[in-house]
Amino acid sequence: MGKIKIGVFGAGRGKTMIKHILGSSEAELVAVCDKYEPLLEECKKRAQDAGLEGLTCYTDFEKFFDHDMDAVVLANYANEHAPYAIRLLDSGRHVMSECLTCATMKEAVELIEAVERSGKIYSYSENYCYTPVRWEMRERFRRGDIGELMYAEGEYIHDCASIWPQITYGERDHWRNQLYSTFYCTHSIGPILHMTGLRPVKVVGVETPNRPFMWNLGLPAGCAGMLILTLENGAILKSLHGYLKSARHSNFELCGDRGGMKDMGGGELAVYIEGENENCRGKHETYKPDPVIADSVGSGHGGGDFYTTHYFIRSILGDEVALERSIDVYSAVDMCIPGILGYRSIVNGGSALDIPNLRNAAERDAFRADTFCTYPHIAGDQYVPNNIHGIERIPDEIYEEVRRRWIAGEPG
Repeated sequence: MGKIKIGVFGAGRGKTMIKHILGSSEAELVAVCDKYEPLLEECKKRAQDAGLEGLTCYTDFEKFFDHDMDAVVLANYANEHAPYAIRLLDSGRHVMSECLTCATMKEAVELIEAVERSGKIYSYSENYCYTPVRWEMRERFRRGDIGELMYAEGEYIHDCASIWPQITYGERDHWRNQLYSTFYCTHSIGPILHMTGLRPVKVVGVETPNRPFMWNLGLPAGCAGMLILTLENGAILKSLHGYLKSARHSNFELCGDRGGMKDMGGGELAVYIEGENENCRGKHETYKPDPVIADSVGSGHGGGDFYTTHYFIRSILGDEVALERSIDVYSAVDMCIPGILGYRSIVNGGSALDIPNLRNAAERDAFRADTFCTYPHIAGDQYVPNNIHGIERIPDEIYEEVRRRWIAGEPG
């Protein structure tokens, strides 16, 4: 077959995928869609610099949808991926989706069934799974180096206050201002599930209250959410994510019954394997794993951005290694729905909720009409607010000031 013809929906976050598609010998960038025309002009220039003339750009998704494409990368708003993915799959296109997978349990069911009936590749772009350290943790865990998993931690801490004007534009209804504290959970949960291959079966959610440093930028939700997950083998996973003033950005750790591994930051992995001598001192080592593919060096998110696009392209071509290393729709949903159900747990006062295995058709029916979420246009009559702490409604003046900062290029 010739080169795979790929379109990208969302020219902001999509810049990363565009870069890797332009650098591929097996794929061709044929179209880009975004409502913001200055971003499209940037894409055209980048394509020209790579030797591609005549890139087709759209501001209308319906016209983009009709373009001749084999596959589409979804890099649009994080709460709107599933409906577009379903349409594209049903039209015979392969799909790579940025985070998140789905906004509701209803969408999770519909997305899985769209993949099943289409037979097309669906790949989830959870780039936090693919740094050299986290990939090494996956390989060593699956070799059995630390034994059976007992406990794991995944953290994604990102204080976005300084860039909030540039990513929300002062829009009250922007998806980021409507998200809830456990919504963006796959950067913390995803790597642990991808390392271990284990499925989450139960969740409890808790969150912090909102604080002025985010309320004054237009976000009424709790600043940070934590999920306590029980995995199918009985292990416990702590997932922390949100807007905190922290000295670290992320943390990933696996504790087994024979040893443990921890991402130390800076590309270093620390490993402990239990000892058999009388002092139980064991073996400790710290080292920097090499990247799996040298071309990933310098790519965003610690190299992770390279692998998501590379494995998507190779999966379409039938590469068995790429198919095994990519994140399919079932794993993607497993990474996402704990956040949805975790917020329901928070709203319910911290009750534990079972997480369905949506690989099983029999477990889907209970969620076909479940639109519980904090996005009014998606939730309908199942809408819940993203502020459960009773803080006052954020006045219009806050959003006007954030918009002014965006236009002026000022930080939050």
